[in-house]
Amino acid sequence: MESIKYWLIQHPSVVSFRWTPTQLYGATWSFLVFAISFYITAALVLHLLLKLSRRRRSFPLGPIPALHSLIMSLISVAIFTGTFFSAEAEARDTRWLWRRSRTTSFEWLLCFPLGTRPSGRVFFWSYVFYLSRFLHLLRTFFVVLRERRLSFLRLFNNSVLLVMSFLWLEFSQSLQVLAILFYTSAYSVVCAFRFWTELGLASKTPLWLTANCQLALLGCNLACHVGVVSLHYLRGGCNGIGAWVFNSLLNAGFLVQFLKSYVKTHSQRKSASSSSA
Repeated sequence: MESIKYWLIQHPSVVSFRWTPTQLYGATWSFLVFAISFYITAALVLHLLLKLSRRRRSFPLGPIPALHSLIMSLISVAIFTGTFFSAEAEARDTRWLWRRSRTTSFEWLLCFPLGTRPSGRVFFWSYVFYLSRFLHLLRTFFVVLRERRLSFLRLFNNSVLLVMSFLWLEFSQSLQVLAILFYTSAYSVVCAFRFWTELGLASKTPLWLTANCQLALLGCNLACHVGVVSLHYLRGGCNGIGAWVFNSLLNAGFLVQFLKSYVKTHSQRKSASSSSA
């Protein structure tokens, strides 16, 4: 355990991390805009080419989707563990500062003090989470090649997560620690089940698993957002509140799209079951 903790929270690269756009991969606004534009364009072009082609069978991808799901699950577990122990270490090392301002550990998870800089253990794992979102984008192309379908919700959700994770670092946004813990815990379960499915040990990933995980994430985010607003006005301000407001709007947009898709899918399944009966 001590060896694991060393690599997670005590390694010099973790402790001395600093968000510097000129020195880190993918840390500039221009890279973010280019990456999202390239992702959406490439997915749309691939989907269009497959529709125009005469090929009816799906492309054989072999073990690639299974390996991708396994890697994403393991990365999510690593980020969750690193973030958890990093938050614990930061709470232990800076508790004397919080006593002066009468701030608790949970309040710090919701609301970073004004003047917080994107450096140290927590922001290292936030950066790793940001980079993992690029690897997650590959699943879109697997779905297009296999199933010849592409939804606006998938493109919007993946793009929103990229923007959100970038803003967490760029503006030292409050609430990101809990958000990372929520997201990685859900992704580790969903991706592990997808890996199980790719091995042929299950027929397919049930829709209720993905939908319930997304609903749980949205519910936790909503509850935490109420806490951030309360602390922002009671404690004299939370760091990165402007980015937090923008991310809240993105979350609201995703919630609307998700509910529309959920209702549509549920209606189609109900109609199909009624007609078969």
